[in-house]
Amino acid sequence: MARTLIVEADGGSRGNPGPAGYGAVVIDPESGQPLAEAAEYIGTATNNVAEYRGLLAGLRAAHALDPDAEVRVRMDSKLVVEQMSGRWKIKHPDMRPLASEARTVFPPGRVTYEWIPREQNKHADRLANEAMDAGKAGRQWEPRESRAELDAGGAVRSAAARAADAAAEAAERAGTADAAAADGAAEPKAPPVGWASADLGAPTTLVLLRHGETALTPQKRFSGSGGSDPELSPAGHRQAEAVAAALAARGTVQAVVSSPLKRCRQTAETVAARLGLDVRVDEGLRETDFGAWEGLTFAEVQERHPEDLAAWLGSAEAAPTGGESFAAVARRVALSRDKLLARYAGRTVLVVSHVTPVKTLVRLALGAPPESLFRMELSAASLSAVAYYGDGNASVRLVNETAHLR
Repeated sequence: MARTLIVEADGGSRGNPGPAGYGAVVIDPESGQPLAEAAEYIGTATNNVAEYRGLLAGLRAAHALDPDAEVRVRMDSKLVVEQMSGRWKIKHPDMRPLASEARTVFPPGRVTYEWIPREQNKHADRLANEAMDAGKAGRQWEPRESRAELDAGGAVRSAAARAADAAAEAAERAGTADAAAADGAAEPKAPPVGWASADLGAPTTLVLLRHGETALTPQKRFSGSGGSDPELSPAGHRQAEAVAAALAARGTVQAVVSSPLKRCRQTAETVAARLGLDVRVDEGLRETDFGAWEGLTFAEVQERHPEDLAAWLGSAEAAPTGGESFAAVARRVALSRDKLLARYAGRTVLVVSHVTPVKTLVRLALGAPPESLFRMELSAASLSAVAYYGDGNASVRLVNETAHLR
């Protein structure tokens, strides 16, 4: 039987938008004891963005404790609870990508949402205030500073946060079906994603490199993590040398991380040798496991597995027989991304991976739906890039650049 975990999360902004932070705590429902805490100062943001960041942190902390758990999220933000429960639409551009990310941490149906009064959410509220206090002092919150469990009674939310909650509650009482009014009332206008991050300091930049060609690449055969693990072809080795020369000329890459599969490691090692860097392997960056489709062309899959293919094209939750769904890939890729952002904060990292993980990172950065994966071209040995800022925003800088191969 699946374990149950409780996540309580909150966020606040002193100015709305203004200096903002979030807090989250994972609780054992049987003992009532906190199992994990998370808090962070996120720079200038709105109350609702901070609340969504707190939700994300809480879900990730729960996933780290038990990826198979059932999770009950409790928050005093009516807006977040109703939107994540699917009863209200999400119209604000700053919140859509955060909500989309939150839905990828656990599989659908494993997370439920419950609104609680503010006085019942004091632990998370206090963590958010500790994070904002740390930010005011010019530093980040550290777990050893936490007094939230002991001192939660002192937490006081800003008037803007109280007004946001009141507006959301009023919209619900009025019977708003899609929460358009709540979105507008709870959230003042903010700059678009990307522009809003302009003054948040150096971002963490992931330069995304698809591996060079293998013998299967020109034949357009499904080649995932469950197949033969092919090596680079002679053409693939030439592509790896070309991209290594291009990246050496730019001189911006400070670390190299690779999928464990042979074609990526060979590509990464070629680049790293040119840059004088080591290669770190991350299992979460491996390609989709295509199961029974491994080694087949699209036409062969259409002929041999027509029902599987139709389901796969229609839903991110569908998987090839014996394989992996795009939704499952998105969950592990998002976790790998978060580990990279924590490890290499403010640096530029070359991530050598495959078609699906690279497209997924671009999709998540854009807040685009899963079906967008079928609408991106990603050539062998191509470069893409995403910059991630301290407030949770992401800026896609480059997609499928192949000039170094011409």
